[in-house]
Amino acid sequence: MNMQLLPEFLQVEAFAKFSNAIGKVIEAQPDMPVVGAITLYVSLLTFTLRVHPDRLDYVDQVLGACVKKLSGKAKLEDSRATKQIVALLSAPLEKYSNIVTALELSNYPRVMDYLDNATTKVMAVVIIQSIMKNTTCISTSDKIEALFDLIKGLIKDMDGAQDDELDEEDFKEEQNSVARLIHMLHNDDPEEMLKILCTVQKHILQGGPKRLTFTVPSLVFSSLKLVRRLQGQDGDVTGEDVPATPKKIFQILHQTIEALSCVPSPELALRLYLQCAEAANDCDLEPVAYEFFTQAFILYEEEITDSKAQITAIHLIIGTLQRMNIFGVENRDTLTHKTTGYSAKLLKKPDQCRAVYACSHLFWTDDQDGIMDGERVLLCLKRALRIANAAQQMASATRGSSGSVTLFIEILNKYLYFFEKGIPQITNTVIQDLIELIRTEKQSDNSVADPSTEAFFSSTLRYIEFQKQKGGTIGEKYEQIKTSS
Repeated sequence: MNMQLLPEFLQVEAFAKFSNAIGKVIEAQPDMPVVGAITLYVSLLTFTLRVHPDRLDYVDQVLGACVKKLSGKAKLEDSRATKQIVALLSAPLEKYSNIVTALELSNYPRVMDYLDNATTKVMAVVIIQSIMKNTTCISTSDKIEALFDLIKGLIKDMDGAQDDELDEEDFKEEQNSVARLIHMLHNDDPEEMLKILCTVQKHILQGGPKRLTFTVPSLVFSSLKLVRRLQGQDGDVTGEDVPATPKKIFQILHQTIEALSCVPSPELALRLYLQCAEAANDCDLEPVAYEFFTQAFILYEEEITDSKAQITAIHLIIGTLQRMNIFGVENRDTLTHKTTGYSAKLLKKPDQCRAVYACSHLFWTDDQDGIMDGERVLLCLKRALRIANAAQQMASATRGSSGSVTLFIEILNKYLYFFEKGIPQITNTVIQDLIELIRTEKQSDNSVADPSTEAFFSSTLRYIEFQKQKGGTIGEKYEQIKTSS
């Protein structure tokens, strides 16, 4: 449209005249197909957005006229008509580049109600893509309520319809887009942000088990971002209208992660519980952190049965527990005892061994006021050695060969790590004995030659020699260890 003509259109109240004319045309032809009427409204809306971009009331009026035309009709099944509806609804998004503006149009959701389920989803994806493209920040719970009403086709099953017929990849892409959307919701005011999180939680928990694995993690991490902002704050959390405090958010997180039990997705839930435990640790909330660990352990005991999943889970537990510094002696002892117990009960001996020697880090941390229990470190490493030895014997009994000595070399490296940390119980004599044990095992008749194991052992011995050559305190520590046979 020629820009010079705009003032003339404005002067003659072109919108009112065009709107009136289109209304009369449609009224005069009661048998006009729906697609024809909607096409006229698309043209009118295009004109309105071009000439009167600041008049949202005009835009809403066009949408309202469309609703009036569609009233009394069932959901549209004519593909041409639905295509025009999508064009009608997409026009404001393209013009304003801001979904927040579209949310102010009262008739926008009413038009969407006439779309079939498939097209409702298409439109929901268009809306989310618009938000992503324009990095729109939606910052109030009311607007998010309105937004989630628009994209409900992606958030829950519509009218009992199932997603079974939907292509799995398409479904994943749709749910990933919802997950990305959750990260776009933000408000600097903690109180409003908490309302936003509660609104999101309300909607996504209605989505059914199939969607939760996509949407729950996003909500959890958005909530944890707010926790980090509020770190150090506390307050009474009774009642509904309470201030945004970490405790309150952790309550929401607990409910949200618990919802994954209906999926079920215990591995994901365990990871999220551990993330929350770490955040609670940083907020100095020991009871909360302990509760999240308890939930993680319950999942491990009762739900995670696959041996590979157990290995991953136990190492996640060990890694998280190692970083925790809030627990008192009693709570920490309970958790470390449980963890070492689970580690020693993994199905395969090599997995047991690796988990048990990883547990040694639970008893020696470098942090200020950290745990420094050399006796228990040594106990873990000795236990790992016994398991490694048992693994060798089992291999010898079943295969006629004892297998590689990789586990022993891995344990040797752990000994060296703690030796350098200055743990008094780990002496150069202990390390020397372990080196000799590895040599003996390698030279035994049942041992299997493995180039990678040879390289690993040689590299470890070179490291010892390198430390000797450093001189100073480190050099003195290593001086007594002989690496040559």
